[in-house]
Amino acid sequence: MASVKMQTARSTLTDPVAAAEDLLRQLHGPPPKLVTLFASRQRDQRALNRAVRERLPKDTRLVGATTAGELDNNGIHTNSVVLGALSGDFEVGLGLGSGLTGDAIAAGAQAIKRACEELGVRQQDLDARRYVGLVIDDGFRYKKEELLLGILEKNQTLVLVGGGASDSEPDPSRQSALIHVDGEVAGDGVLVALFKTNAPWAALRSHWYVPTGQRLTITKVDETHTRALEIDGQPAAKRYAEILGVTPDELEFGKPKGFAVRPTALKVGREYFIRAAWRPLEDGSILFANLLEEGSELDLMKAGDLAGMTRDFFAEELPRRVQNPQAALLFHCSGRMWYANATGVVPQLSEALKLAPSAAGMNVQFEIYSGFHINTTLTVLAFGSN
Repeated sequence: MASVKMQTARSTLTDPVAAAEDLLRQLHGPPPKLVTLFASRQRDQRALNRAVRERLPKDTRLVGATTAGELDNNGIHTNSVVLGALSGDFEVGLGLGSGLTGDAIAAGAQAIKRACEELGVRQQDLDARRYVGLVIDDGFRYKKEELLLGILEKNQTLVLVGGGASDSEPDPSRQSALIHVDGEVAGDGVLVALFKTNAPWAALRSHWYVPTGQRLTITKVDETHTRALEIDGQPAAKRYAEILGVTPDELEFGKPKGFAVRPTALKVGREYFIRAAWRPLEDGSILFANLLEEGSELDLMKAGDLAGMTRDFFAEELPRRVQNPQAALLFHCSGRMWYANATGVVPQLSEALKLAPSAAGMNVQFEIYSGFHINTTLTVLAFGSN
């Protein structure tokens, strides 16, 4: 029999030492093999890391990130610290890749190489049935697709799930993010936590959109491959607005009739990976959060019941995919949080988290799922017992 379990703790204390004492006091049972630390960006991250690290057993590994909100089974919180303590039948190797801005592919390759070295396995020998990678990056570097190329360069079968370290600061010029890897706290980097286990596990994702049957084609992009210049052979913002029946200045993701309600998705097999447009620009183009390719077709989606579909995910899909679920690490898109606030369903969304197995997570700056950079999605790494 193999199992992975998790205890969680949360503290609102602001003093790093007091917060660490509070968090560790809430834990009981066997010493954890891995601790996740999801902390509001407002906290002194290095002091918090040091205080928690000093109070953990020497052999316990520590990973974490700054957040735009913290999650556990009691809901979605702000200005707090949520700790997850994982124990059971697994080994974990950690790798930190630095210099995302300069060379994100190399940073991703560095992170997975180090994680594999800790487990004594070659990247090309990773068995996708027994290994799974948790990835947390500095979300404000916008380098997910490049770093994923580096992580998967020597083994495309490895399953990855995670999201971007974030910040609740609304001013883009002041946003920053930090990642925790044992005693190190760093920005402009990417963490890979590589799990090896015989326990049941799954990488999952949940969004609240349904397909409409409509498609659009990205017919022209700029040199950065992040701006759609033309859609269906027409100016991008004009064409998207025409499809939605709104004006171009109503498209921006934060507006009630725009991209958040009718996003685009990449269809992969039977699944739809949300890769929503972000904002229209003054030159008539549209900025996307992910890279674009000329000639690519995207499906148009429409919003469903956010809280209801999240409840169904935890109550039905997760238990169907993971035998006896015991632990869930949650990476919740800040775009979902915006939509929940705008539509007044934050209490219902928080209530849905009670249906999850023991859970710890954060609001992130875009998500990673099965090697894809996606958005407006909840990605989850869940473990169970057989």
